Amino acid sequence: MISVENVSKTFDSVEAVKNISFKADAGEIFGLIGPNGAGKSTTIRMIMNIIAPDSGSIYFDGKRLSEKDKERIGYLPEERGLYKKVKVNDMLLYLGELKGKDRSFLQKNIDEWLNRFALLEWQHKPVAELSKGMSQKVQFIAAIVHEPEILFFDEPFAGLDPVSSDLLRESIVDLSNSGHTVLFSTHIMEQAEKLCSTIFLINRWERVVYGTLEEIKSAYGSKTVVIEYDGDGSFIRSIPCVANTVSYPRFVEIELSENAEPDELLGALVGRLSIKRFEVKAPSLHSIFVRLVGKSGEKGDEA
Repeated sequence: MISVENVSKTFDSVEAVKNISFKADAGEIFGLIGPNGAGKSTTIRMIMNIIAPDSGSIYFDGKRLSEKDKERIGYLPEERGLYKKVKVNDMLLYLGELKGKDRSFLQKNIDEWLNRFALLEWQHKPVAELSKGMSQKVQFIAAIVHEPEILFFDEPFAGLDPVSSDLLRESIVDLSNSGHTVLFSTHIMEQAEKLCSTIFLINRWERVVYGTLEEIKSAYGSKTVVIEYDGDGSFIRSIPCVANTVSYPRFVEIELSENAEPDELLGALVGRLSIKRFEVKAPSLHSIFVRLVGKSGEKGDEA
C-alpha cells in the first residue's frame, strides 16, 4: 500500500503540489488524473523518491519511503527514454539488473513479455530500429520486468494504435489482478474511467475530488442524458433545462439543470431531431472533469 499524507512541493516560488493526501491499496488501479500542469508528474516523482517533498510524508506498507524501496517500484515515465544503439534484450536485462534481479530471472520474463507483445523477432535488434509504438511497449516491459510490487504508468497509451492500446490495457488489468498496486496518471478521462477503481483529481496543485468511481459519479448526480440523433443539434445548448453539454460527432452527453427531468428535455427535442437513442445515465468522468476543472484546466507544461 502507498500512503501520501499532506505532501507539498514548491520549485523556487512556483507551487507544484499543495497539501495532498491519498492512499492506493494492493491490487488497485488508482487514477491520478488532472489537466496538464496540475502536479501529477511531480507527485509521482516524489513517491518515486526522485525528488523530496518540502513537507508531508510518503509511506510504503506503513513505513517511510526509503531509497531501497525503489527496487519494489516499476516506472513508465511520460518522457520515454531508451538507449537507441543498444539491442532490445540487452537493454531490458540492464534495466532489470539495476533493480537487483539476476539474468536468468529477467530473461524468462523478457521472453514472455516480448512474446505477448509480438516483439520476439525484434529481441536482438537495436532500439533505433523500432517504431514509436514498439519502443513504448519495450519501455513498458522495462518497467515491469523485475516484477515490482508497485507500478507507476504516466500516460502509458500515448502514441499507441487501438490494437496496442487494448493489449496494454489488458496487461495492466492482469497486473492489478495479480496483486500489484498500479498508479495510473493521465489527462484522458475515458482511459481513467475504463481502468481505475479509485480516482484522485488534482487541479492547480490541489485535490479537487477523491474517491471511488462510483462515489464520484453518485456525488455529481445522475441526471445526465445521452442522445444519438440525426439532424442539427446546435440548439440543444440553449434549451432551458440543459446545464451543460459534451458533444461528439454522432451523439451528445447532456447534463440537466438541478430541478429538470429527462421528460422535459425529451419534449424539447421531439419534432426537431430524429432521435436514435435517449439514455439516462450517470455522468461520465469526462463531463465531471469538465464541470470541476472547466477553464482553469488550461494546457501547459506538466508540473
